[in-house]
Amino acid sequence: MSLIGLDVGTTGCKAIVVNLEGKVLGEAYREYPLTHPQPGWAELDPDEVFEKVGTVLKEAVENAEGADPVQGIGISSQGEAGIPLDADGEFLYKSPVSFDTRAVPQTERIGERHGRERIFEITGHALNSMYTLPKIEWLVENVPEVKERMKRFYCFEDYIIYRLCGKAAIDYSLAARTLAFDINNKTWSEEMLADSPADPSIFAEPMPSGSVAGTILADVASSLGLPADTKIVTGGHDQPCGALGAGIIKPHVAVDGTGTVECITAAFPEPVLTPTMRDNGFSCYPAVAPDLYVTLAYNFTGGSLLRWFRDNLGKAEMVQAQSEGRDVYDLMISKASPGVVQPMVLPHFTATGTPHHDPDSKGAFVGLTLDTTTGDIIKAVLDGVTFEMKLNLSLLDEAGVQIDVIRAIGGGSRSPVWLQLKADMFKRPVVKLDVEEAPCLGAALCAGVATGAYGSFQEAVDAAVHEGDRYEPNAERAAEYDERFAIYKDVYPALADLNHRL
Repeated sequence: MSLIGLDVGTTGCKAIVVNLEGKVLGEAYREYPLTHPQPGWAELDPDEVFEKVGTVLKEAVENAEGADPVQGIGISSQGEAGIPLDADGEFLYKSPVSFDTRAVPQTERIGERHGRERIFEITGHALNSMYTLPKIEWLVENVPEVKERMKRFYCFEDYIIYRLCGKAAIDYSLAARTLAFDINNKTWSEEMLADSPADPSIFAEPMPSGSVAGTILADVASSLGLPADTKIVTGGHDQPCGALGAGIIKPHVAVDGTGTVECITAAFPEPVLTPTMRDNGFSCYPAVAPDLYVTLAYNFTGGSLLRWFRDNLGKAEMVQAQSEGRDVYDLMISKASPGVVQPMVLPHFTATGTPHHDPDSKGAFVGLTLDTTTGDIIKAVLDGVTFEMKLNLSLLDEAGVQIDVIRAIGGGSRSPVWLQLKADMFKRPVVKLDVEEAPCLGAALCAGVATGAYGSFQEAVDAAVHEGDRYEPNAERAAEYDERFAIYKDVYPALADLNHRL
């Protein structure tokens, strides 16, 4: 038996075929373009997205030649973006994605209607124009065809499920990203939808992750080379789906994904809706794994800061790595000065994520002297990115989110030096996982549970997710980093006004 995990992102989609041990047997990826009709707008064509979804599903199956027949497809999806449909299921307008900012006025009106505190209590999300409900209200107010003909409104998980099996379903984690979902009762919120042009009837049926939405349509199965009895299964919002793919099925565990963006997804047993969570922009919503909730802490710069160093200051390292046949990032990190260094980096080179949510902040190097070495700067880059996540973890501690151990995935997890640095700074064990495509794997595990390939999520994780090296914090180094962290916390406030003026 094999399973497919499909991840439908903002700029591309990927499908993997895996066996029950989590081994990737075939995979495929395709990009699709974002269009920008006006400044601040960003849209996807749903038909083009579905066309590329079909391509990657077909190619992944072809690339897994000889694998056992596929039993189910689980779907991981970008959040917030949605599609207005008419009675025949035809889309009426392209999909505004998460970072499309056109719905700011509608967002403010939603805040006036319900109050920011009450919105957070119901939805687990701080009011923001990224979410789906403000986008729906903008479409109804500004696109006559949407106002006159819209009968349904689907996010990409439920849209793809609808196109594959003829019935729409959305899991709880993605439904929560709409700002129209009651995370406490796991149903569409009549209170949030009061006085709104949207009502519960336009949305897909909410289901737990790992639920069978339907069986693939016969013509779709034939065109994609899939068995006629393939089950189409709810997966989840990409970050919680990635948490499942990293084996997060118990509370007080977090996954730290270090790629271009760094994101920590933490799991806990009950909703945490404290003012500290709300005021720092930490969401609280259902996980993909049952009986858990998650929050996201993230920095948009993340590992891209190392790439910036490579491209602008690391020419010598690039030449050396090429001549020695080494990975340039491994070489750069190997040159990082040990221990605490004098320089400090504010890693806001692409603005900020949590907790500041400041689009006008800028990156900075401080504490440079004529004695500063290349190794010091590389170490300061690693420290700065990690300090930013330590700041997030400290605020989650204050908010009442307990994290005992961190699982590491993504490009940054390949470096033992960086993983030990995280363990020391975070003062928690860090465990490396050999997971390349966590959202896809999480979606595939949902399909496995839904189709009976696994008896439970626990059984799925035990079979398919495998731990690697474990890094324990060093108490002496942890104390040194705590002293530096006290300084780091003052860097952003000290530079905020100057950076805004710049």
